[in-house]
Amino acid sequence: MTIGVWILGDQLIENHPILAELEANKKEVIVILIESLNHIKKRNYHQQKLIFIWSAMRHYAEELRINNWQINYQIVENFDEGLFNTIQKYSLTEIRTITPCDRTFLQSIKNLKLNCEVKLYPNPNFLWQPEEFKQWADKRKRLILEDFYRESRKRWQILLTENNQPVGGKWNLDKENRKPPKNNLSPPQPLVFKLDNITKKVIEKVNKLDIKTYGNSDKFNWAVTRKDALKVLDNFINYRLEKFGTYQDAMITNQEFMWHSLISPYLNVGLLQPLEVIKTVERAYYEKSFPLNSVEGFIRQILGWREYMYGIYHYVEEDYFQANWFNHQHPLPSFFWDSNQAKMNCLKQVLKQTENTGYAHHIQRLMIISNYALIKGISPQEIENWFHSAYIDAYDWVMQTNVLGMGQFADGGLLASKPYASSANYINKMSDYCSNCSYNPKEKTTENACPFNYLYWDFLARHEEKLRSQGRMNLVLKHLEKMSPDELNKIHNLASSTIE
Repeated sequence: MTIGVWILGDQLIENHPILAELEANKKEVIVILIESLNHIKKRNYHQQKLIFIWSAMRHYAEELRINNWQINYQIVENFDEGLFNTIQKYSLTEIRTITPCDRTFLQSIKNLKLNCEVKLYPNPNFLWQPEEFKQWADKRKRLILEDFYRESRKRWQILLTENNQPVGGKWNLDKENRKPPKNNLSPPQPLVFKLDNITKKVIEKVNKLDIKTYGNSDKFNWAVTRKDALKVLDNFINYRLEKFGTYQDAMITNQEFMWHSLISPYLNVGLLQPLEVIKTVERAYYEKSFPLNSVEGFIRQILGWREYMYGIYHYVEEDYFQANWFNHQHPLPSFFWDSNQAKMNCLKQVLKQTENTGYAHHIQRLMIISNYALIKGISPQEIENWFHSAYIDAYDWVMQTNVLGMGQFADGGLLASKPYASSANYINKMSDYCSNCSYNPKEKTTENACPFNYLYWDFLARHEEKLRSQGRMNLVLKHLEKMSPDELNKIHNLASSTIE
């Protein structure tokens, strides 16, 4: 009996559970890795995203070869072709694989008509399995992230006292993590990784693709092995963690990474494991006395937000992914694919950064890119597709819930308690972008007013009736009521001109 172990590109786990189970029978195992060309034609993927995935897969395969595993690495048009070829070549009687993160890909596997059994294993890239999240969610009237986060802290005993209470007396220190950037901040530079022959060949392949891609490969500087991913984690703890919490929402021109960890790509493909990262950061808190607001804030992103997004993604019904509560239908502006066309400096800076690195931190994504799409009325599905294409750590399980639910409020409040919409005031407070922009962040009714201002107030006016059902919106809607008809008319005209 010959068994095939199919390892997907986001399952590059060091202690792979299926391989561990078959360790004693290596000669009867074929490890399958497939690069599908059809799969990447679904979107205009960022070049660095393709390079990262393919190079990491090839490095992973090489490490398995060194450990005497039989590798069948294929570059084919589609996954079906690769599997059929392998089954026929090695007379496989069974294929084992970890359950995919993404629902559509899982269904594709279930629909495969292979002449051998396909056995699925739980996905170790997440602490909560979908059925466990469902058990938690079914007992609740509302799915609140904070409740889930506290449950997770207790379940894995993270930052707790002997009495099962939060270290420091508070579960959530987010209020301490919103400090605006001050002058002369000097964030640490990221690690630099030398390109080896494997990565160079992948870059050459991506540059020769005859399909549309996004961004560029010139500044590729991502780890592609577990060894180097661990270096990134170590660098974060030693040089970034201390100030991470304080400035995690701040944005500075030409400072692409600030104090952020840069480990999300590695978590999302399995090179790093979530509990491993959480425990490492928790241990650093006790051993090196890092500020609790930084440590708790970082752990909350993984143990709270990341796990919650994954759980919600598998919990909701299929029609969730087509939700459009505000009925926003406008197409994505062309400058999203070419930052040189963007006139607003904040958008230009974040989009240029995204083109160069495949990365932007969570506030840049939420309060600039997603905020703009929301208040302008862009189709939620179009902006979600762009996020999935553009960011190196983007997958269905995180983009569809995060962008549609949190960023665009397309689900009407299942995931977020209010729309994440704001004027230029927040961007001006948390960044230096406005100081180098031709638009005025203080104006909302003049020709040189920042579009964020009049789009924001027009968004509130357009959807006032719906927004009144959201309790947290009442205060800002009272400000809307105080505006004169003349002011609202000027705002509407400016917004209409920009939207159209």
